[in-house]
Amino acid sequence: MQPPAAVRRVLFTAVALALLYPLYGLFAPVGSWQWHGHHAFASLRVSFALTLVALAIVVLIGTPLAWSLKHASRKERTAFDAIILLSVLMPPLALGLLLALAFGPSTAIGRLLLSMNIPTSNSDASFIVTQMYASLGYYVIGATAAFEAVPADLEQSAALLGLKPWRIFRRITLPLARLGLAGALSLAWVRALGEFGAIMVTSYYPHGMPVQLWVNLQDSGLPAVLPLLVLFLATALPLPWILHLRMRRHRYA
Repeated sequence: MQPPAAVRRVLFTAVALALLYPLYGLFAPVGSWQWHGHHAFASLRVSFALTLVALAIVVLIGTPLAWSLKHASRKERTAFDAIILLSVLMPPLALGLLLALAFGPSTAIGRLLLSMNIPTSNSDASFIVTQMYASLGYYVIGATAAFEAVPADLEQSAALLGLKPWRIFRRITLPLARLGLAGALSLAWVRALGEFGAIMVTSYYPHGMPVQLWVNLQDSGLPAVLPLLVLFLATALPLPWILHLRMRRHRYA
């Protein structure tokens, strides 16, 4: 039994208005906006450049991992799913503290990295590693679902015709899973780019966009936050938003 169309529309409208209402905050009367262009564009460059590096590594690691998970046994899948979920469900602040401790100078790996002149905090390297830990689980879960949506009989037919596994992946699996992979990447992008709690602990410097928003709020209040917030939303949201809409439109077509 389906709810009446009128009830459904009222429910959708009410929830949509509630979800969109926070955007009204951009027009809240907080006084004259204060634009700190140098800090804004510097934080934008930091966030985008380092996030692109982090996401490239996530894709290189996560794509073959997700493909392997599709073909893993039930025990292997359950065990690895439990580990992946730990990284996804970990509170950001707890993740940052754990990373700071695990890669700190009191651990063997921390001392090794420092001996190689690789700073384990407040550096580009720590920024990228933190974003990788924050976003990898999201990408792997989404990419695994994308690969599982590919009909297994097509892959089996290609194998019977003599195609090697990597050719099956390149010619059949990857093209059919591309929209799902794009959706997984967009989730990982938003998660990495917007990471604040963990980055505050491991990589306060160099300031990325979320940290710069916090600094502006602490130093100058909301008038200095709003222009940077508009820039952040305008640069971070459109790509994943469009990718998800395309993916869903294709799914429901």
